[in-house]
Amino acid sequence: MLEIKNIYKSFGNLEVLKDISLSIGTKEIVAIVGPSGAGKTTLLQIASTLEKPDSGNILFNGTELIGMKDKKLSAFRNKNIGFVFQFHQLLPEFSAKENVALPAMIGGMSKKKAMDKASELLTRLGLSDRMDHKPSAMSGGERQRTAIARALINDPAIIFADEPTGSLDSVNREEIQNIFTELRDKFNQTIVMVTHDSTLAGIADRIIEMADGKVSLRPQAPVPPEGEEMESLAIVDPLDSGGDGSEYLIRDSIKEIRESVD
Repeated sequence: MLEIKNIYKSFGNLEVLKDISLSIGTKEIVAIVGPSGAGKTTLLQIASTLEKPDSGNILFNGTELIGMKDKKLSAFRNKNIGFVFQFHQLLPEFSAKENVALPAMIGGMSKKKAMDKASELLTRLGLSDRMDHKPSAMSGGERQRTAIARALINDPAIIFADEPTGSLDSVNREEIQNIFTELRDKFNQTIVMVTHDSTLAGIADRIIEMADGKVSLRPQAPVPPEGEEMESLAIVDPLDSGGDGSEYLIRDSIKEIRESVD
């Protein structure tokens, strides 16, 4: 499905990614692990087309994405990729159902059909009684489930998740873990996630460990216990320093979102 070939990325004199090549198949969960600042977020941003590499190739079902014009790339993202961030990034003035429906309306779906589909997804995720609530009236777990519904609204081929349980308590972390497992096992969803959550990483089909700007693949590899990190590395990823990178998506889509609602 997704091929990442010989990716390099630097920020100034700092080389963050060094000749990274990966293949992501259908119907699998891939976890990217490693200490804060190791390059995980930069890799996720490039793989999901939110950031451009200095060199290398990103192919989706054989189609080259690097170099695609911005408008065409935005349309591709809207149709094929879903995003789940650590801090949900729901628009505060809209209800849960409206937040979920917005990407579908941006993609050309009628408002009625988009709202109906949003209702179905929220009901599937146990939020039938919360869909008319705004984010401020919802719990952290409810907001993150709403964000997952939003990621699913356009039936994406792949979901990218950056620390999807990072801001949640243990009960809600387990809930998100169960949702991801169900999406893979029952709905054949492909998920690529960056996580420090060892339990969440444990559901992955493959674990990719970041180290010094490179990756190593360890199927069913042990990851650090929750609250602990692997040995510190010299590399520091500017995109992996406390933010979740969602500003890229928000920046590109906020105008389209508001125009759709108007």
